[in-house]
Amino acid sequence: MPAKVSVDKIKANLLRPALTSHFIVDIPKPKYGTSAGGFDKYLNDNGVKYNGEKLRLLCSEATLPGSSIATHENNSDFTGVTEKFAYRRVYDDRIDFTFYVDADNYLPIRFFEAWIKYIVGESITPGTGRLPSSYSNYFYRVKYPEYYIAAEGLKITKFERTSKSKTSANHEGNTLIYNFVNSYPLSITSMPVSYEASSLLKCTVSFSYIRYYVGAKDYPSTPESSSRSPNGAADSPQALTGAGGLTGAQLDAIEAQDILNTEALSIFSNPQFGTSSSIPPIF
Repeated sequence: MPAKVSVDKIKANLLRPALTSHFIVDIPKPKYGTSAGGFDKYLNDNGVKYNGEKLRLLCSEATLPGSSIATHENNSDFTGVTEKFAYRRVYDDRIDFTFYVDADNYLPIRFFEAWIKYIVGESITPGTGRLPSSYSNYFYRVKYPEYYIAAEGLKITKFERTSKSKTSANHEGNTLIYNFVNSYPLSITSMPVSYEASSLLKCTVSFSYIRYYVGAKDYPSTPESSSRSPNGAADSPQALTGAGGLTGAQLDAIEAQDILNTEALSIFSNPQFGTSSSIPPIF
């Protein structure tokens, strides 16, 4: 029989939905942006001054990322039954951000145009082995990814006007932070202008990234809180605790030994070597 629900409980559970208008976007610079002759110098050469706080305020629209599970279909284990087994997590291939364009310096347009030009090595003035883009025989050479990719820093923080949680020490437990790994601008959408009634000029930029992970104010928003550590060798601290406190190196050694054991058993299970049950385990 369905249980009775009080009006107060209905109000508490249903009348406080999350709103789409409360978010903050952090736009980073490439990893080697501060190195000599790097992105910072390129911005100065283009007459662009990076202002992360202004870009954050000008971002009028963003998209919380999504992902899906890629599966393998199995039809042979049970008669008439189709099973699907997960083998990979697939992330969206891009994420879009829309910015209001300020009338002072057209910052979003100029900044992202400069970033894309920096990626392809577009020159402004003649130099050693390069030509300015205004020349008819202009050519370019794309930089190595490590120079134009922002390894971290691109973030979407989703919060509410009353972001508080009784279980959170700093009362910000219902704040989500989407962190994007290895991001860079992929495209800038065309922006029509006309003599008709004026409207706000907006710049939409698509970013590429390899994956994202979600953190919160009272849950460490660091790579260690994702499924794998930055070096790809050790699992997260939470996973290691569940595995008996083993270190990442120990887990990798166990996994490698398990692979060797499996390969050895598959070889000796061949009829000319006898059955696998006669083979002692390898340690």
